Formats: sequence, structure tokens, C-alpha cells
Amino acid sequence: MPVTFGTPGEWLVLVEHELLLFAGVFFLIGALDEFAVDLIWLAQRASGRARTMRLSDADTAPSPLAGEAAVFIAAWREASVIGATVRHALAAWPHADVRLYVGTYRNDPLTAEAVIAAADHDPRLRLVIHDCDGPSTKADCLNRLYRALEADEKRTGRRARMVVMHDAEDMVDPAALGLLDQAIGSVDLAQIPVLPEPLPQSRWVASHYCEEFAEAHGKAMVVRDALGAGIPTAGVGCAIARGILLELAARRGRDGPFAAECLTEDYELGLGVAALGGRSKFLRFRHPDGRLVATRACFPADIGSAVRQKTRWIHGIALQSWDRLGWSSQPADLWMRLRDRRGPLTALVLAVAYFLILIASVGWLAHYAGYAPSLPVTPAITALIAANTLSFVWRGAWRFAFTAREYGWVEGVRAVIRIPLANAITILAGRRAFVDYLRTLRGDAPRWDKTRHMVHPALGERHGART
Repeated sequence: MPVTFGTPGEWLVLVEHELLLFAGVFFLIGALDEFAVDLIWLAQRASGRARTMRLSDADTAPSPLAGEAAVFIAAWREASVIGATVRHALAAWPHADVRLYVGTYRNDPLTAEAVIAAADHDPRLRLVIHDCDGPSTKADCLNRLYRALEADEKRTGRRARMVVMHDAEDMVDPAALGLLDQAIGSVDLAQIPVLPEPLPQSRWVASHYCEEFAEAHGKAMVVRDALGAGIPTAGVGCAIARGILLELAARRGRDGPFAAECLTEDYELGLGVAALGGRSKFLRFRHPDGRLVATRACFPADIGSAVRQKTRWIHGIALQSWDRLGWSSQPADLWMRLRDRRGPLTALVLAVAYFLILIASVGWLAHYAGYAPSLPVTPAITALIAANTLSFVWRGAWRFAFTAREYGWVEGVRAVIRIPLANAITILAGRRAFVDYLRTLRGDAPRWDKTRHMVHPALGERHGART
């Protein structure tokens, strides 16, 4: 940098210069990574291999399943929404071969009572009360459901064909079960998209999940599937063949196939299936009226809840999985795992970028007042700024397009406007995830710091959400 420094103003310019290089270079690397995904998706679309299929009216009508389906739902303090989830699932999936296994805890009687009331004596529902105080981890609760399934299979002499996973706040899609049942005939794991509900009372926090899932499940997962890389499940709207689940349980050699010590057991489950040589498929279909076949859910409506939820995702996917799963020798899998684990670095680079804006503002004022030299702008820096500016416009256009496709152009515009808030939540979650990870390194056990839901898409009245 061709400037001498010694005064506070010169130090300010030096710091601004170094922060600009750091943020600009890493933003550019991230932009090139995303651009590569964009090109693959565009190639898949042009060839017709990434086309979203349209169902006919006959396809959406309930038809007999090829075998029994066990639906696992782990619940902790979900009395406000679990009833709506159970009632809607039993009505949307009237199949005789469906069994809902809802897991609650012995110190959470309200959730258990809500499940019983919603079942309305439907014999397809199985309430499983965990014999320990909650919360443990979601995976621990799922393993309790797995043991209940094993007991039922032993008693009846019939083995389930697939296990479908959902959360306590989900609104299942009526067409999803049939599509998952068909897919499990040829693959070991199938996943449908997740479609967050935009909340009128939380247009900026809860609704920012809309664009994230619209792009991730409309493009990134499609590319992952096309490359043959392992597909991490979203933990909802996914089906696992009973045989591969049995192999996972045998491989773990513990209480069940789910990693009870892990914060993101759904992520590990998908990659675990791939590690065993299992085949996975990401399913994108639309109803005859154009609606996406997807699992719908309401996400946290306040910043604190959103930060806690994303902390768990970053901690489990980016940090825990690094220790637990390592890397991969397959190029496509290695690339995808690098993308999965960029959360903490993304949070750091975003934090540096926002700090840079502050420093640049102070530097401009200091230069205007005569206390600091101007920042030397070399051709390399000009090119770096230009490339990142074009990248931001490109990314905003993609975000608008994917969001508008599912939610309309108004929500698409909001998606672009919400970018600074989404970045702020990522920064806060990244910092907290790193601190939590350090605590686990010193021996603290991970706990299910889950979101408590007060909103359900199937409910006519919305009450807000909190943790």
C-alpha cells in the first residue's frame, strides 16, 4: 500500500485497506462457488433433467401404499401445535398402512395430552412417552420411537417399509406420502422440499426463511442430487427405507440409528445413508394447480429465536460434523461438504464487511475534515469491488426469482430487502455457534436448544412464535 502511516488517520486508512482486501477476496471466492452451482443448475434445466414435474388429479388421489409407513415426530413442549400437526397428518394421509409415532417426554404432560386429544381414537396413532426428563436431543427422542417401532414389528410380525420423519410443527402435503412411497421403491432415501410460511406479523424475521429454503431446495439440493453427492435430509418430509435404517442402527451399535449426541441428526442421517452406499433422491413435484409438493411450516418470528435455531444448524453442520464425519474422497461430496461447513467463515466475513462499512464511513469523514489521507484505489481493488458488486446484483436476482416463483413477486422484492437482516442473524448465530462448540470441546454435552412453536400453517388463527 503506497502510503506512509503513523498518525491515527493513516492507521485508519491502513485498517480500511486490509479489511477491504479480506472481505473482498472471500466474497469473491464465495461468489465463484455459487456461480458454479448456478451454471450446473442452468445446464440441468436446459437439458430437462431438473424439470419440476406436474402431477395430475389422479396422481394426487390417495392410493394404497406398497408397504407400511411409520411417521416419526419428536416433540418437546409443543402442546400449542402438535394437535394441529396430528389432526392434519391423519386427515391428509388416510392410508390404512400409516402409523404416526409421536414421541414426548415424561415431564411434558401437556404435549402428551394434546396428542391424545388430536388422535380422536384413531388407531393409526402411537403415543410414545420417553422414560426420561426432556429435553435430551431430538435424535435421542427419535431413537426411542425407533425402539417402539421395533417392538410393534416384533409383536405384529410385519416390518415397516419406510420411516418418514417430520417435526411437531409441520403441515404435511397430501401428495407427499405417495411420492415418497414410490421413490423408496428405487432409492434408500427420498426428500421433498420444505416451504416456510410467510408470517404477516413477522415479514422480516420469520419470512426471511422463505427465500433461503426456496433457493436451497429449488437449486442447491437439485444440483447436489444431479452430482450424485450425499443428500442431507432436512429432518422433515423425508423417507428412509427400513432396510438401510436397520443397517445404520447396526453400524451405530447403540440405541438406534440416530446420533443422540448430535445436534443435527438429520444432516448426519443423509450422509450416513450415502456412506453405506445407499441411493438418495430429491423430489420436486407440483400439484395440478401449480403449488409445490412440500412440507409447510412456520419458522421463528423474533430475532432471538431465529439466532438460536441457526446456531444449532451451524454448530451441528459446520462444526460438529467436521469432527464426526470428516471429509470425503469423492470430489462432488468434498465440494458439498465444504459448502456445508462455510457457515462460521461466512459469519466472520459478513461481520468484517459490516465493520468495514463503519470504518469506511469514519475514514471518509476524517478525510473530508483533513485528518486522514484518502484510501488509495489501485486497479486491483477497483476490479475486486466491481466483481463483488456484480456478484451481489446477480445473487439478488436469483434470490428474487426463486422466492417469487413460490410466493409471488411482492415476497420476492421483500426477499432482496431482507438481505441485511438475514446477514445480521447469520453473524449472531455464527458467533454463538462457535462459543457453544468451544464448550463442547471442554466436555459439555449438547442439549436440544430447540425452538418452541406457537404457530401452525393448518391453524386459522396465528398466535406468534417464541422459544
